[in-house]
Amino acid sequence: MGRKTFIRKREVLPDPKYNDVVITKFVNTLLRRGEKSIAEGIMYGCIDVVQERTGEDGLKLFKKALENIKPILEVKSRRVGGATYQVPIEVKPSRRQSLACRWMIDAAKVRPEHSMAERLAAETIEASNGRGGAMKKREDVHKMAEANKAFAHYRW
Repeated sequence: MGRKTFIRKREVLPDPKYNDVVITKFVNTLLRRGEKSIAEGIMYGCIDVVQERTGEDGLKLFKKALENIKPILEVKSRRVGGATYQVPIEVKPSRRQSLACRWMIDAAKVRPEHSMAERLAAETIEASNGRGGAMKKREDVHKMAEANKAFAHYRW
């Protein structure tokens, strides 16, 4: 990455079924070995299962779950005078979304359900209610930032 040039964010096209950019980004995070159609099938299956289990709109519930998972603060290591400090910093909106997607997928992978669509659906339902593995990860990150609040003055 150059010091002088600004790197532009790539334009992400909305997904074909729901016409939503968030779904496309989530599918791209879920992607394995370039199998995009499989990742899309898992995502759409997840939304259908959520809709079936709760009786509410699956897409709205999925977006609510992602909003709940998004972190506000995180810690970054800063080296100051031979010591390394965990400095709490605010998370940029684009990073918030990517972290939430990643955490949700990681939490779904360790669940006991049979298919990935069912695992994602269960994690979505729990995250929309403020529970689940992804929510635990967010709480852990926030606790770490809160514990290291004393080093906030090392932020630059």
